[in-house]
Amino acid sequence: MNAIEIRGLSKSFRGMYAVDHLNMTVPVGAIYGFIGENGSGKSTTEKLICGHLVPDGGEIRLFGRDYTEPGVRVRVGALIENAGCFPGSSVYQNLMMQAINLNLKNRDEEIHRVLKIVRMEEHAALKFKKCSLGMKQRIGIAMALLGDPALLILDEPINGLDTDGMRIMREILVDITQNYGCTVLISSHILGELEKIATHYGIIRRGKMIMELSAREMDNRAQVFVSLKTRDTEGAKAALSAKYPGVREEDGYLRVYDVDDTASVVDYLMKNGHAVSEIQKNKIGLEEYYVELMSQKEDE
Repeated sequence: MNAIEIRGLSKSFRGMYAVDHLNMTVPVGAIYGFIGENGSGKSTTEKLICGHLVPDGGEIRLFGRDYTEPGVRVRVGALIENAGCFPGSSVYQNLMMQAINLNLKNRDEEIHRVLKIVRMEEHAALKFKKCSLGMKQRIGIAMALLGDPALLILDEPINGLDTDGMRIMREILVDITQNYGCTVLISSHILGELEKIATHYGIIRRGKMIMELSAREMDNRAQVFVSLKTRDTEGAKAALSAKYPGVREEDGYLRVYDVDDTASVVDYLMKNGHAVSEIQKNKIGLEEYYVELMSQKEDE
């Protein structure tokens, strides 16, 4: 069973499609990275799944059932745009108001449960306006986790966070999926961070899903390259280009694509009078893969 199955989903505003006959499949237990440029339809899709917007057409199924069924809706938690907290109230008070709104039982116990998940137990009495951006994002996730949802939808939760804040957020999201059995749909522009935790990806462009793939499939598709540094970059590049078709200069390093034998590259350069000072084998990351894919789509 999949946590989310979307077929032919459409939503237009003033005659223009924000979501254009989109298909999406999110497996149960996944951290699904939802990727696309600004205005591509990510937030609109998430709002449609949450029921904040009414679609023009198409089908949304959550855990095999229609997304409008009350028994399904209670299994979804979401943080879209911001947490909607009262600045002058404490973290605990804001969570209590949401718990009352959700008509939860054992409210105090549930609040302490979610505070523990988001590493905020020691800050329950702190006023929301005194919290850092990272803490506010974690409070928003805590509010979304009230009631123990099976699906968590997050819109750009790591944007604007510092390095430590992003690390904590990564740990929380992995913990949610591995130890609490929750599926996570997360959109983000920070692809390097998303790559560290996502198990699946969906790439959307102009309201259409152009590709879905698992992290393993992404790894298998990623181009292998040898990255190296020499004293004479231009000369070494010319020498390498005579033998290898994919040679590119990036930030002072030469990349030789579709090659993983570092010894043969070093040997070839040495024979052509170029000493190598640094060399390593690597693969392109999610961000480079995404940029390459978008450029290919522009050419089509």
